Amino acid sequence: MLPNPLHPAIVHLPIALAFLLPLFAVAALVAIRTAWLPRRAWSAVVLLAGLLIIGSWIALETGEGEEDRVQDVVEHELIEAHEEAAEAFAALGLILFLVAGAGLSAGRMGGLARGGTVIVALVLLVAGTRVGHLGGELVYVHGAAGVHLDPGAMTSRGSVPSHP
Repeated sequence: MLPNPLHPAIVHLPIALAFLLPLFAVAALVAIRTAWLPRRAWSAVVLLAGLLIIGSWIALETGEGEEDRVQDVVEHELIEAHEEAAEAFAALGLILFLVAGAGLSAGRMGGLARGGTVIVALVLLVAGTRVGHLGGELVYVHGAAGVHLDPGAMTSRGSVPSHP
């Protein structure tokens, strides 16, 4: 059985990958440059970048579904900021995938692409942190999770009930 809502369960995959990809990319880059691993080991970085794209797309799609439910509780501008940050994150994920894919090439071009992947992965980490922060604010500051509570559980717009 799938969790309901699905969006909060899905978003953790691309965010976690945004944190892991720079580490994997640096480790693979060093391992390939020192000949500890063959160039084909870079395919693990490409695979992780592909998973990030898939996870980002699913997160965007499930977020669209949640937007209609949350807009009665949270201001549209806040939702829009989160959505735009998520779209930028997904676009960066695609760029990362393409650059990482070029890192499978031999020679100078492959080496430059592997180094570029590390840089794009670090930019993606910053973008992922921003998306997660904005999403967290929607839930924990502005009460977006309240739409999934019992109707009487919300005390006022954007506030969550206190625990005894």
